[in-house]
Amino acid sequence: MIPQGYLSIVLHAHLPYVRHSEFDDFLEEEWLYEAVAETYLPLILRFRQLLEEGVDFRFSMVCTPSLASMLSDPLLQQRTGRYLNRLIELASKEVRRTRSEAPEYVEVASFYLDRFQRLADLYFRQLNGDILAGLADLQRQGVLEIMTCAATHGFLPLLQPVPQTVEAQVKLGAQAYRHFFGRDPRGIWLPECAFFPGLDRVLAREKLRFFLLDTHGILLANPRPISGVYAPLYTPAGVAAFGRDAESSKQVWSSKEGYPGDVCYRDFYRDIGYDLPFDYIRPYIQPTGLRKFTGLKYHRITGTTDQKEIYRPEVALQRVADHAGNFLFNRELQIRHLTSQIGRPPIITAPYDAELYGHWWFEGPDFLYYLAKKVHHDTSVFKLTTPIEYLERFPVQQMAMPATSSWGDKGYFDVWVNEANDWIYPHLHEIGERMIRLAKTHRNADGLLRRALNQCARELVLAQSSDWAFLISTGTAVDYSTRRTKNHVGRFLKLCDMIDFYRIEEGYLASLEAYDNLFPFIDYSIYAG
Repeated sequence: MIPQGYLSIVLHAHLPYVRHSEFDDFLEEEWLYEAVAETYLPLILRFRQLLEEGVDFRFSMVCTPSLASMLSDPLLQQRTGRYLNRLIELASKEVRRTRSEAPEYVEVASFYLDRFQRLADLYFRQLNGDILAGLADLQRQGVLEIMTCAATHGFLPLLQPVPQTVEAQVKLGAQAYRHFFGRDPRGIWLPECAFFPGLDRVLAREKLRFFLLDTHGILLANPRPISGVYAPLYTPAGVAAFGRDAESSKQVWSSKEGYPGDVCYRDFYRDIGYDLPFDYIRPYIQPTGLRKFTGLKYHRITGTTDQKEIYRPEVALQRVADHAGNFLFNRELQIRHLTSQIGRPPIITAPYDAELYGHWWFEGPDFLYYLAKKVHHDTSVFKLTTPIEYLERFPVQQMAMPATSSWGDKGYFDVWVNEANDWIYPHLHEIGERMIRLAKTHRNADGLLRRALNQCARELVLAQSSDWAFLISTGTAVDYSTRRTKNHVGRFLKLCDMIDFYRIEEGYLASLEAYDNLFPFIDYSIYAG
């Protein structure tokens, strides 16, 4: 039976490039380990389970080049494995402790031990530490469309004063995708969903076929869209833009009004890293003695009270299945209404940060699992699809130019340029212009000079990461983000001076190549035009 409409869920998996080989433990590196243990591995586990059960499903997932670089790095793979083993060790200790000291928690401790052992089996035995291989396998089987992103998640509208740096971010993103996944990317997640007219021409040159925007980027297009956000628009350059559906996004995204705030779900903030005695928990927090999240949390949300009740995994699992059914019911109503209004099968595009599923909302991967099963078995109103499949089914769409927009607070660029972080951009523009000059001056460099020019390109794109401005704006990891921005700019300028004065210090260059080592395929000549 032909469905009345389609639902496209897109998960945006991204982290800034954080790798500190000079330290055995580094707090910001744990952003990656937590995301692996709480989001990426649980998603792969649930998607594989759907395949084994014969469920026909489709999801899309962005794996940004900076994240892919970390997931493929041998040092970070080894440290991720160490993190998983520590989780198992801590959960084993907790099973023993709760049996004697807190029997009301032993069921939850045993749940964690079993969970961590299954995740470790997936990581070590089945994937051999290679999460990208696990994602690529799901893509080969046709159930997961993997999208690319700009190289280091640079906020492209604010790089416009030096257009070649925008083009380089997109080109490097496409090259990185080919390097990691062995095929051409078909879709791109614009960093922060930030668009400006003319960016579509840059995407078209890389043969990218679609991208996503927030709701107002489509609704304010010129001319106005006939079908709102429920059909893609072709830009003048021929790239399709899909708009976020606010209704379905809010139902999951909002911690207060959406599903993740349910009283039965696990409370993110109550963690034994803060609750248990210091001497007991010390081996599992920072070497400095700084307490941190360990991933073991015994309480459910309960409500606004500080008195939290014990988390019951089986109750949470039943609740998440119910919420998946509710989401299905609401999408059926929505699609029936939309079909009657626009007279053609609509697509509901629902993009989310991937880390919402598992890291912030612990039961999120289970939600996607139950939703896929219910769509497969319980409805003929709509099907799960990907943006590229929808375009192939319905190649004729309206042409319009989307509006300048982002999915940040207030819908434009306030989060990424404000009084806290606006000092960043003059430096980014300056080193961007210097990179272009270097590339044009030394068009056919080789040997030590070529290595130095390539490293300049790495330092430039690392400095351009939108994460540093975002974290400064939100007051999170401000010192680290400020230091990272200044360090990359400073390294670029020092290398630039060495190149200009023909005094390249090979030892210094080698240290940077080892330290800021992403994108081994990078070629500085992309800045030469």
